[in-house]
Amino acid sequence: MDDVLKSEKLSVERKNFFFDLKENPRGRFLRITEDVNGRRDTIIIPAPGLEEFRRVIDQMIEATQSAGT
Repeated sequence: MDDVLKSEKLSVERKNFFFDLKENPRGRFLRITEDVNGRRDTIIIPAPGLEEFRRVIDQMIEATQSAGT
């Protein structure tokens, strides 16, 4: 079983996002689950990829802001 190190919930419009930092014998990872009216989709990012993931998210935020949205 995976150990939960930290959990956060974020609600945006009608979507709920669950961020769970977990650890198992293979290492740490971030599990992001989107819940929309009971339908769930999940992605898992291994801890070594989190900095790169954040870099891409930051670029997407900058692109959104520069587009005037």
